[in-house]
Amino acid sequence: MGDDVLIGPVDLTARVDDALAVQAVAFGLNQDEVAVRRQIVLRHLTSRGAMALGATTPGGRLVGFVYGMPNQRTHWWSTVVEPYLRTAGTDGWLDDSFVITELHVHPDHQGVGIGRELITTLTAAAEEPRSILSALDTDSPARGLYRSLGYTDLARAVHFPSAPTPYAVMGAPLPLVVR
Repeated sequence: MGDDVLIGPVDLTARVDDALAVQAVAFGLNQDEVAVRRQIVLRHLTSRGAMALGATTPGGRLVGFVYGMPNQRTHWWSTVVEPYLRTAGTDGWLDDSFVITELHVHPDHQGVGIGRELITTLTAAAEEPRSILSALDTDSPARGLYRSLGYTDLARAVHFPSAPTPYAVMGAPLPLVVR
């Protein structure tokens, strides 16, 4: 990983706009989507056990972040993915799991291990025996990263109401594979 980036705890509530600026560039969000996600992130951060890490430059610029929380079947995300997981016979993964809610690294800082360090450090602090997440259901660098950490597909072609592109739900036992 680049020596100029520090991974550590971040007050994501205070830095939500910085984080969403990274997500907007990394994920291609428009300002309306950012406004909706801002409220979602702030709500998530009030959940029991929510944790966040940031990747910052020496000057304090946020160039990556991850956050997650212990999964609850009553969370909106779980209610959407549960039927897909049930059909695949993998819905038990919704219990006793730490969900990676968002992981994004600014494109100028991708490919040097920041995402890997963010997710492995965050999940190392989780008390749950496994982790779950959703990612765009394409052959992408993000999916390659998740596979290298031990995540496998639990369900594919998952459709979220507001997303035109299908997602895959992935799961991995904790601790993640660290190479």
